[in-house]
Amino acid sequence: MEVDPYKLTFITTGDINAMWLRDSANQLQSYRSLLRANSSAHSLASVFRGAINLQARYVLAAPHCNAFHAPPEANLSASLSFGLSSSGMSDYVTPSPNPDIVFECKYELDSLAAFLQLSHDYHAATGDSAFFGRHRWVDAVEAVLNATGDLLGGTYNTDGSVAYSPYLFQRTTSSAYETLGNSGVGAPVKAGTGMVRSAFRPSDDACTYQLFVPANMMFSRYLGLCASIMEKLGRRVTAGRMKHFSAAIADGIEKHGRVYHPLYGKIYAYEVDGYGSFNAMVSPLSPHIIVSGVRRGR
Repeated sequence: MEVDPYKLTFITTGDINAMWLRDSANQLQSYRSLLRANSSAHSLASVFRGAINLQARYVLAAPHCNAFHAPPEANLSASLSFGLSSSGMSDYVTPSPNPDIVFECKYELDSLAAFLQLSHDYHAATGDSAFFGRHRWVDAVEAVLNATGDLLGGTYNTDGSVAYSPYLFQRTTSSAYETLGNSGVGAPVKAGTGMVRSAFRPSDDACTYQLFVPANMMFSRYLGLCASIMEKLGRRVTAGRMKHFSAAIADGIEKHGRVYHPLYGKIYAYEVDGYGSFNAMVSPLSPHIIVSGVRRGR
């Protein structure tokens, strides 16, 4: 079933005709306390429904991407994409995104978590489960599960060979935070931690270590909460998959995301690689590192 074109909400950051999954969800979160069940097309609830519908469309089109052009229904001129053009790409991205849809394709786990958070916020405030079964929300959640499930693996296979990476990103730039090293793969990550890799942070800066703890926390939480929506739609298998995945990530965070800090003792790191290396950060939106440790086993 296609998304109703009259139930789409396109939210920009204000200076660019593009919609970030994370930013648009955060902008609407400011109105969460005012949200009530309302079937009117002119209500705040309709604004939330339209944003969820459009985010679902974007996720289905490119689950590894973070920012998107206005939908054709908006009749808005598109901003020049970051590194993407219909004739070629200065950003080398795998899977290759459609530049007519995608504004930028930095894979950020928190962007997918934001889609789930927005979905939960609407459902928790309105109790409207039926909405999620009318369009393509279920398909979008399954696309999220597939994309993130593929990113549970590590950089290397058990025999030491380089593993296939489901996402690659390289940009011609003078800033290390705007691209990924290791031929677009990023720094080595250990497999089997239970945590999902993220190539970039909420600041759109590249992760130093791709097991990005805050995004894994957010993703685990809202994946688990949205499982109840899926259950109410009668999708018990998918709901069970969501719950299991959520619990596995949470367990992985406890096993691999907690590190020893010389001043504060046991803390959650900002980023880890599963091998023992970690970053502890001043701010989620700051690339300034106050603690960087490298462990080499006991």
